[in-house]
Amino acid sequence: MSDLEPIAPTDALELYLTDRSSDLSDWTIRSHRSRLSTFIEWCRDSEGLENLNDLTGRTIHRYKIWRRDEGDINTVTLKTQIDTVRVFVKWLETIEGCPPDTAAKIKSPSLSPEENIRDTELHTDAAEEMLDHLTKYEYASLRHVTLSLLWHTLMRRGAARAIDLQDYDRDEQYIHIVHRPETETPLKNGQGGERMVALPNTMCDLLSDWIDDQRPDVTDDYGRSPLLATTQGRVHVTTIQQYVYMATRPCAYGVACPHDQDPDTCAAAVERYDASKCPSSVSPHAIRRGSITHWLRKDVPQPAISDRADVSATVLDAHYDERSEQEKMEQRRAFLDDI
Repeated sequence: MSDLEPIAPTDALELYLTDRSSDLSDWTIRSHRSRLSTFIEWCRDSEGLENLNDLTGRTIHRYKIWRRDEGDINTVTLKTQIDTVRVFVKWLETIEGCPPDTAAKIKSPSLSPEENIRDTELHTDAAEEMLDHLTKYEYASLRHVTLSLLWHTLMRRGAARAIDLQDYDRDEQYIHIVHRPETETPLKNGQGGERMVALPNTMCDLLSDWIDDQRPDVTDDYGRSPLLATTQGRVHVTTIQQYVYMATRPCAYGVACPHDQDPDTCAAAVERYDASKCPSSVSPHAIRRGSITHWLRKDVPQPAISDRADVSATVLDAHYDERSEQEKMEQRRAFLDDI
């Protein structure tokens, strides 16, 4: 204990956020601040802890129990909260702010198989209303192109960001998705994720209008010409994520708020970086999941969807297919009745 340097909880939090700001996105930093502020306040108010040198695994266990019983949160959220605390404590050890191996004593809540698979998806009706609104009011804008590309191609946001102008073939109507890690646009599955993705006519018309009329004439830091570009260069993955949160709020595409909030005063409606706080907004992954489920419901063969989305059949079944067992049964019945 004598080797430790005294540090107040609030000071530790600010040092941590400053240190991590170089390797975490702004969005992640804000999330960590929110989660850890609750922990810091609890340490001060409930434990009277003024110096994190006195932090122990038992202290954090008491916090976990308090958060579970008093926070009105589910197990998935609790796990996220505790995992963030563990990352913070592990960092704290590196600056001699708490006893060594404290982080190793933190037990993250276990999730059941059902809890480990998030069931959030952007439903077809909401997706179509959102895209119709963008077509009418933001046609061929970067946000319109980005949201349309994610929905129609089933690709991950990292893959969408990686596309160059040369990867889009207007005549043959497809996009070639290429793994280029040496210039900072890797694909999740490496070269195994490379593929050609066919595009519908409407998507090609939109891309062509974006390229011809709206896209800034820029290159990235490697001299490549990104398809999804801002005036600063290649669009960032956090920008794509922010576009999705903003566009999927019901009030953003003309639907009455299902949460009885006034769009003129609701923070999630008026503040760009609070869009994710809307209970109805979704992440890019939810668009991918919703689109995959949409095409499964349209009886598109699973192998075709797996190849297009770059996801194995096993993972698709476990993490992306949101059809109920009854829906699957009725689709099989309709298929067999036609034979």
